[in-house]
Amino acid sequence: MSLQVMILSNHMFDVIKGDLEVLEEELLAAVAAPVELVTEVGTHLVQSGGKRLRPALCLLAARSGPQFDMKHALPLAVAFELIHMASLVHDDVLDESDTRRGAPTANAKWGNQVAILAGDYIFARAFDLIAGEGYGDHVSKRLAQLVCNLSLGEIVQDSAVYRASQGEADYLDRIRKKTADFLEICCELGAEVGGLPTAEQQKLAEYGHCIGMAFQITDDVLDIVQTTETLGKPAGNDIRQGIVTLPVIRALEVSPEAEELNAIVTDPEMTAEQVKRALEIIMATDGVDFARDRAEEYLERAKAALPEGLPRDVYEAYVMVADFIGGRDF
Repeated sequence: MSLQVMILSNHMFDVIKGDLEVLEEELLAAVAAPVELVTEVGTHLVQSGGKRLRPALCLLAARSGPQFDMKHALPLAVAFELIHMASLVHDDVLDESDTRRGAPTANAKWGNQVAILAGDYIFARAFDLIAGEGYGDHVSKRLAQLVCNLSLGEIVQDSAVYRASQGEADYLDRIRKKTADFLEICCELGAEVGGLPTAEQQKLAEYGHCIGMAFQITDDVLDIVQTTETLGKPAGNDIRQGIVTLPVIRALEVSPEAEELNAIVTDPEMTAEQVKRALEIIMATDGVDFARDRAEEYLERAKAALPEGLPRDVYEAYVMVADFIGGRDF
């Protein structure tokens, strides 16, 4: 069962269930290309599943406004998922990943060159979809800023690999660029195309920012505490790639074995045994609980930011999203 189906079965997105079904059809149409191989790669990516969290947040916000029009909102929601999909393709090439969500990555199936070019095509299709939809310059500018920040986040992360000198502030800035900005813009622009007042757009943007921060912190915790089978990707993968996350930062501050942990996470040639040892050191500290507490703080901020005037079913859906992020174990 895909993560998307799991979410829907938990009634999180019942209010937009029909919208998400249409979204799947539009995603398949959007990745179709004049070159059969590109269509094949795009179809594989769509059918590999995903939470569809970004377009869902956009559609929830759009449905909250007095000017909601599904035909007008749908291209934007599709564009968000295409941008996300393309960014994951490029991430998998950079990380040399073989699997994602338990399925082979594009680079594993077709090689790096095809994967990168297919990702570029999907990025371009996202912007092609919104052209001529009458969204206005602000939407186009915000989407461009989004892609810029995604790239900056990856560059910042790549420049800091195998360096244990990063503090919590640096980590939070990195995950804001990589994840939180994306969910913030999904909520903000969804509210804009739905015709919500500026003040409510800003509140939903704050909600998106906060759940984005919590989502990434939780993701980083799961990389440490879960198994490869549960995650659909190698456990301890961040450590293996020299990516220092919040539980590691905390462990380096408080562990009596901090010197040993520092030596491991800064070693580009670390072995599987060293990764296992690093995980043991982290788990012996309060690093995981510390990070989970930070995530919970962001989730409480997210719920507090929700506009009171939202339709009740939309409001409840947003609360369920926050609760899901706080309780997820995959």
